[in-house]
Amino acid sequence: MAKIADFETEGGTLEPVWLIEVQVRPEDSDKILDAIMEVDPLLYGRYERNCFVSGVGSETYVPQANSTSAVHRGAEGKVQTFPGVTMVLSLSKQSANLGRVLDAIRAVHHYEEPLIFVTECWASRAKYNPHSKNPNRWWNAARV
Repeated sequence: MAKIADFETEGGTLEPVWLIEVQVRPEDSDKILDAIMEVDPLLYGRYERNCFVSGVGSETYVPQANSTSAVHRGAEGKVQTFPGVTMVLSLSKQSANLGRVLDAIRAVHHYEEPLIFVTECWASRAKYNPHSKNPNRWWNAARV
């Protein structure tokens, strides 16, 4: 039986990564990316500062007693709803920076308990060819 680590196609391979998802206020995504970039370049292939930021949705929660929202807003037991986005990024599992990235996020996140999810997974890596004649590549498409 083949192992995922040995998976390879004509177009590329797979690499083990940490997939990190963070829920943040829409206006904070660049601040969080800047903080992460202080400790890791967020490489994906031959690109850095690689991150996906979702469209704006809604986060909702009910603060419990002694939560920061209860203490500072008097919001204990009351439904709270705020706009939010999800940031999705990955780190190579060979990077020793997972802890530093998580600390960077926590340091600038507006919550005392940031919503950060970390998953072990695999990411594709293409066989790099900047001169590919594939008509689907952006540099060969009519709309650049």
